[in-house]
Amino acid sequence: MSAETHSHPEAKQACGGCEHGHDETSLPRNFLVAASGVLLALGLLLQWLQAQSFTLTLLCFASATGVGALLVVPPAWKALTHGRLDMNVLMTVAVSGAWMVGEGAEGAAVVFLFALSELLESWSVGRARRAIASLLKLAPEVAYVRQADGSYKEMPVGKVEAGIEIQVRSGDRIPLDGEIVSGASSVNQAPITGESMPVEKKPGDHVYAGTINGEGTLKIRVTKRVNDSMLARITRLVEEAEGQKAPAQRFVDRFAGVYTPTVFVVALLVALIPPLVVSGDWMQWGYRSLVFLVIACPCALVIATPVSIVSGLTALARRGVLVKGGAYLEVLGRLRALAVDKTGTITQGRPRVTGIFPQSDLTENDVLARAAAVDATSSHPLAQAVINEARERKLSWPEAEHSQSVTGRGMRATLEGHPHFAGNHAMAHEMGVCSPDIESKLHEIEERGESLVIVGHAPHDDCPGAVLGILSIGDPLRPEAPSALQRLHKAGVEKVVMLSGDNQITASAIAKQAGIDEAYGDLMPDDKITHIRRLKERYEHVGMIGDGINDAPALALASVGIAMGTIGSDTAIETADVALMKDDLIRVSDAILLGRRTLKIIQFNVGFALSVKALFLILAFTGHTSLWLAILADTGATLLVILNALRLLKDSGSLRRWSQARI
Repeated sequence: MSAETHSHPEAKQACGGCEHGHDETSLPRNFLVAASGVLLALGLLLQWLQAQSFTLTLLCFASATGVGALLVVPPAWKALTHGRLDMNVLMTVAVSGAWMVGEGAEGAAVVFLFALSELLESWSVGRARRAIASLLKLAPEVAYVRQADGSYKEMPVGKVEAGIEIQVRSGDRIPLDGEIVSGASSVNQAPITGESMPVEKKPGDHVYAGTINGEGTLKIRVTKRVNDSMLARITRLVEEAEGQKAPAQRFVDRFAGVYTPTVFVVALLVALIPPLVVSGDWMQWGYRSLVFLVIACPCALVIATPVSIVSGLTALARRGVLVKGGAYLEVLGRLRALAVDKTGTITQGRPRVTGIFPQSDLTENDVLARAAAVDATSSHPLAQAVINEARERKLSWPEAEHSQSVTGRGMRATLEGHPHFAGNHAMAHEMGVCSPDIESKLHEIEERGESLVIVGHAPHDDCPGAVLGILSIGDPLRPEAPSALQRLHKAGVEKVVMLSGDNQITASAIAKQAGIDEAYGDLMPDDKITHIRRLKERYEHVGMIGDGINDAPALALASVGIAMGTIGSDTAIETADVALMKDDLIRVSDAILLGRRTLKIIQFNVGFALSVKALFLILAFTGHTSLWLAILADTGATLLVILNALRLLKDSGSLRRWSQARI
């Protein structure tokens, strides 16, 4: 079911918005509201002109009431048959009472303004939902499929199966998820990840439906059918999230469930007690009772939360942040502490050579080339980091002979007839080639929490051997990590703690570089759970950022689990409460800031709606307002609440400006 046709359940139940069978954008509903408004305006105009035809004026008001009642009475009857007193029942009683006391104009005004407020509510929810549903329209409806003779023929995407090869020309949108078979290009992935810069793609890389091919023609092997594409999954997840009630929304629902029957009882007492106790005028107090009923309608109050939640979820989805429901969005807004994994979260998740320190007359490139030659047959992550660095520098190296892996130490091999080694500190000691200067440099590297590879000439015959150079290898910090963590603190996150399975020295060193408050290393999964429990005891609302799989226990225990960079991982998307489609910590701070902003808007909307109610309830009791002014105030409050919530749909620039103002 598409987001465009799936009306919002909470809005339905609360205000009867779509219970009478009208879709958010249905023409009959729009026509009925417009007709009621026109007839009301005509009646008021005739009344103002003091037209001689009283019957015509009355007919206009009656027609306006009747047309508007088609949107109110059916759901009111349905509510009564189900034993509920909702706002449609309340409005039906108020309008009927207005006509009974001779206030036909006010009865017509009440039913029109109420129908208009309901239309505004359904429009606002529909607008927020259509914003994310529009993503599906980004993917083309046809694909150019390879035929047996090598040509390409246009075919509807719904008929394209996984494994088929398609062609995407320069400037076209990619119709289906797949893997590049041939061609290279830059691809704009903004619809999926929210990132502004195109990503370079080459054979073997994955591409996603709805993204835009840049300058080159790509031949792609389809990996997922149209309904299973990443774009379709994102849309479905957001739709499911929008259907889940947030805590604030559940509170309002419970409040409205008690509030509406109470209003009926109080209105009845207002109509009966003054005339019976102080001999008041029955007509006057009956009218005040009706005004009380009208202004008591909690439309603005009920719509305040769902529109804000839907807008917030949609705004984040458009930035590449998937939040699984309103409850998690609220928790994001309340976070006081955050636990983070190290590898792949604070760091880039892949070891790299961070420094080369020659200890002889060799250059850096010479040392690196010899290390790559020795490590050429090794699959160890440190050896692969050395080889990758040599390749990036486009170095060539001699072919090694007699390569041998020394468990727990490193590699040995013969280069150009001479034995060499590339290994750790212990290997250098065993070779007997360490010196005070070498030890000092090794200690400096180890203090930074980095690994090291010592490259040397192994002792043999009359040669004592020597260290030729030292390579430091680390998992580099994400470039955005320090600024993202700074933003988190400024946004109100009191404590950021690193929980890592790496050694304590490395964890502490990375934490210091990133600006993390505390770091705990040498942790097993059970240890991480213990730390999460401690944080929850102290801060209550605690988030955990990890990879969505290895950190699953900690992610599950945290108030909200956040998975980093899940664009290629279906499992991570399903596991986490919040999934970041791109490896970018700034998105975490964006999510928390928008969660905080959503909470503030909800709190303002609820407070504003209650304040308007309280003011007009007092005015109704004292006789200083009328039916149509009461419903006009309620409709105005509803409209302001909606417009305030829809501000969340603005672009990321406005979020950044808000965060700066907030900070």
